[in-house]
Amino acid sequence: MQLRFRVLALCLLLLTAATAVSAQVTDTTKPLSDPGLIELSSARSPKEYFIGGVKISGTKYLDDALLLSISAISVGDKILIPGGDNFSKAIGNLWKQNLFSNVQIYYTKVVEDTIYIEIEVQERPRLSNFSFKGAKKSDNEDLEKKTGLVKGRVVTENVKLTAIDNIIKFYSEKGYKGVTVTIEEKPDPALANSESLIFNINKGKKVKVNEVNFYGNSNIAEQKLKKQMKGTKEMTKMTLFPIAKESAFGKNEKMSFKQYVRNYGFLSFSKTRDFLDPYFRLKFSSAKFDETKYVADLDKVIEYYNSLGYRDAEIGDRKEYYTKDGNLNVDIKVKEGDKFYFGNMSWKGNTKYSDSILNLVLGIKKGDVYNVKTLNRKLGKEMTQEGGDISGLYQDDGHLFFRIEPIETAVYNDTIDHEIRLVEGPQATIKNVTIAGNEKTKEYVIRRELRTVPGDKFSRDLLIRSQREIANLGYFNQETIGIDPRPNPDDGTVDINYTVEEKSADQLELSAGWGGGIGLTGTLGVTFNNFSIKNILSKSSWDPLPTGDGQKLSLRVQSNGRPFRSYNFSFTEPWLGGKKRNSLTVSFYNTKYSNSYDYNTGRYSSKGADTSFLKNIGFSVALGKQLKWPDDFFTLVYSLNFTQYKLRNYPNLFPGLRTETATNVSLKVALSRSSVDAPIFPRSGSNFTFSGQFTPPYSILDRSIEKSSNPYRLVEFHKWRFNGEWFVPLGRALGADNKGFVMRAAAKLGFMGRYNNKLGYSPFERFQVGDAGLTNNFGILGYDIIAHRGYPVYDNSDPKINPDKQQANQFFTMFNKYTVELRYPFSTNPSSTIFGLAFFEAANGWYEYKDYNPFRLRRSVGLGARFFLPMFGLLGFDYGIGLDRLQPGAKLTGAAKFTFMLGFEPE
Repeated sequence: MQLRFRVLALCLLLLTAATAVSAQVTDTTKPLSDPGLIELSSARSPKEYFIGGVKISGTKYLDDALLLSISAISVGDKILIPGGDNFSKAIGNLWKQNLFSNVQIYYTKVVEDTIYIEIEVQERPRLSNFSFKGAKKSDNEDLEKKTGLVKGRVVTENVKLTAIDNIIKFYSEKGYKGVTVTIEEKPDPALANSESLIFNINKGKKVKVNEVNFYGNSNIAEQKLKKQMKGTKEMTKMTLFPIAKESAFGKNEKMSFKQYVRNYGFLSFSKTRDFLDPYFRLKFSSAKFDETKYVADLDKVIEYYNSLGYRDAEIGDRKEYYTKDGNLNVDIKVKEGDKFYFGNMSWKGNTKYSDSILNLVLGIKKGDVYNVKTLNRKLGKEMTQEGGDISGLYQDDGHLFFRIEPIETAVYNDTIDHEIRLVEGPQATIKNVTIAGNEKTKEYVIRRELRTVPGDKFSRDLLIRSQREIANLGYFNQETIGIDPRPNPDDGTVDINYTVEEKSADQLELSAGWGGGIGLTGTLGVTFNNFSIKNILSKSSWDPLPTGDGQKLSLRVQSNGRPFRSYNFSFTEPWLGGKKRNSLTVSFYNTKYSNSYDYNTGRYSSKGADTSFLKNIGFSVALGKQLKWPDDFFTLVYSLNFTQYKLRNYPNLFPGLRTETATNVSLKVALSRSSVDAPIFPRSGSNFTFSGQFTPPYSILDRSIEKSSNPYRLVEFHKWRFNGEWFVPLGRALGADNKGFVMRAAAKLGFMGRYNNKLGYSPFERFQVGDAGLTNNFGILGYDIIAHRGYPVYDNSDPKINPDKQQANQFFTMFNKYTVELRYPFSTNPSSTIFGLAFFEAANGWYEYKDYNPFRLRRSVGLGARFFLPMFGLLGFDYGIGLDRLQPGAKLTGAAKFTFMLGFEPE
C-alpha cells in the first residue's frame, strides 16, 4: 500500500511508522491555510497531543467498537508528534487480523493540543460461493471438506493457498502426479463485498506403480522388503503359480500354462478353467503412487533393516521412470552394511539396583541381534503401558527425575558394547492433582478413581492405572484422556494435570410393533450410567435428568402383547458411603408369560392370559467390596436373591405339575478380578470371575419334602461358575501399530449340584446353551444364558445330534465353553466404536456328571462385527458355521446361522 499525505502537518507523524503497513492521514474538513495546521507542520520539537475523537469508517460487516478496541487507540490517549508510534501500532494491530485489504488513518481537525482522527478500513471480500472445475462429481463432496472453505468467511491469501495445497494433496493421494490448481475470483453482484472462487483443477495423469525393484539387497529377500512398503504396492497383476497336485491323469506333476496348452490344447474356457483350478492360484494386488507414502515406506525399509541388526543400512540411489503405458517403475538401491550383535552391557550410576537385576530387567543378552529400537524400549526411553523396562522400574518407585542414556563404548567386528549411564535422581512427591474438562461429571467422581494422591510418592504405574480407571468409568472419550506430569525440580515435587472429554454414557432401547391377534408389542428401556439420585429433587439439576454422581439407573419395560410382558428396575451406587469402593446394587423384576393362544380362533385371548401362565417376581440386593489382597484388581460381591415363580395350568414344563408356586431364596458369592485397559474394546488385561450360589438345604432339614407332590416348592441347589477372558495385543507381532489386532481367549464353566440325591436337579437356574445368548420363553425360570454361535439352542449332549431350529424343552446342569477371537478395530471413536472379529468356539452341555466330557464339544467358526453407539449400547452381528452340523454332500449354508446380539454377552 503506497503511503500518501495530503497534509504536510502529519508528514512528521507518519514518518515514524515502523511497519510495512502504510497509513494515509488527511484533513477532510479544514483548508491548508488553517493556522493550527501551519503550527503543527512547522513544529521542530515533539509535542504531546490528546486524542479528542476517533471515527471508524468503511466497515460493512464488522463492529466499529470492536475495531476501535483492536486498534488500541482511545479518546484521551496522549500521542507524541512527531516521534510517536501510536498510529503505526494501530495500523499493525488491525492488519494482523487478516480482515482488511487497506487501512488508512486521517485526521479531521486539530484544536490547540487536541487532535481528532478517522480510521478508514477496506474489508476483504467474503466468500459467497466456491466450485471445482475439472473434478468428478463424486470428488466434490470430499474436496469441500478437505479445503476447509466456509461460505461467509473472509477470503485471505492464506485461505486460498491452504485450499490449493489440500486439493493437490487430495489428488496426489489418489495417485495423480503433476496436479496443478489455479483460482478464478469473481465478485458476487448479489452480495456486497463478496466473491466466489472457482478452482480450476488439472489432475494430470493417474500413475500406478508398475514395478518396485530393489538392488544391493544381498542379505534380505526383495519380497520381504516389498512387504514393508505397505503404501507403495505394484499394480494389479495376475500370476499363475503352479501347484503340485494329483491330476486327473494320475501324475503328481507341476505344469505351466504353456505346457498345458502345448500338451492338451484349448478345449473350452470352462474346461480349461476347471483343469487349471487345481494347479494354479491367482495373485492380485494393486496400488496408486503416493509420494508421501512412498517416502514413508522408504523409512520403514530402513527400520526393518535396523530391526535385523543392520544399523548402518541406508537408501542409496533412487530412480522413478515411466513405462510406455504411462505407469511408474521404481528402482531402489539399498546399502545394507554389516549385521551387528549386542556385546557386553555395563552399568554406571546405579546405586539402588545391582547390575544383575538391571540386566535381568533389560532382557538383552550378548549375541542378540542388534536393534536400537528394542534397546530404547527396554530402557524405557519409549514409554509404553506394558511397562517392564528400566525407566519404569525406577519411576514406579518415585524417581521421576530419572535419566538413562546408552553409550556405545566399543565396536569390534560385528559386536557393539554399551555402557548404560544412569542418573537416578531423588524420589518425587506428588504435590497438586488437577482435573479439567469434566463439564457434567462431578470432580469427586473422577478423583476417587485416581491412584495418584497428593503427598504420595510418584509412580508411573499408578499414573497408567489412574488413566485406566478413568476410561473404565465409561463417561469419557478414552482416546483423549490426557495426563500431564509437571516436575518441580526445585522442591522435588510433581504436579499432575488430568484432562477429560465428556461423552454420552446413557443408553436408550426402543422398539414397537403391532401383531394380528397379539396387539401392541415393543420394548422401552433406558439406562443412565452417570445418574445423581441426591439431586433428584433439585429442579435445576434436571437436564434432562440429574447427572454427575456416577450412579447407574436402569428401567426396562417389554411387551409382546398378551403372551408376554416384563418389567425390570435396577440402581447401583458404586461408592457406598463415598469413602471406599463398596458398591450397592438393588434390582426388581416381574415377568409373565401366558399360554393364551386359542387354537379355535387362531388368536391370543385375554381370558387365556389369566388362566394359563408362568410368571416370576423377585428382587436382589448386592454388596461389593474392593480387596487389597492379592491386589486391588480383586472385588468380592455378596448378593441376596429372592424369586417367586407361579405356574398355573401351564403344561409340559415339569412332569406332573401344572399349577404350583415355587420360592427361590439364594446367596451368591462372587470373586472377580478385572485388569482390562478399556471397557468396550480392551487391548490388554484380563477378566476373571469365580462364583458360588447357594440355597438352604431344605430337603436335608425337612425330609418330608422328598415325598411331597411338589418337591420344588422350595427351590434348592448349589451352582458354581467360572468365567475367564484374556486380551493380548498382537500389533507388534504382526507388524501393525498398537491399535492393531487383539486376540481374545475365553473359557466358561458351570456346574449345578443338589443336596439330596433322592431329588432330581432343580428345574430352575439351569444353563441354556446355544444361539446368540438371547433367552427363550423359559428364561423366566432364571436360566444362565450361554451363547454358542453357529447353533440354535440345543438340549442334547451328543454333538452329532443338532436341531435345525430352537426346540429345546429342557436345559443342562453343567456346561463348558471355550472361545478364541481375533479382533481388529475399524473405529475407536467414542461416538461409534466399531470392530470386526473372526472366532472359533467350542461348547456343550450335560445333565449328569457321569456323562461329562470336557473334550466332547460342538465346534463353530465364523465372522462378526460389533458396533458400540453410546445411545443404544453394544450391537453385535455374527455369522457362524456349526462344524458339527455339516452333513456330507450338503451345502455349507445348511450349517450356518446368523445371530444378532444386543449388549454384552451374558456372564
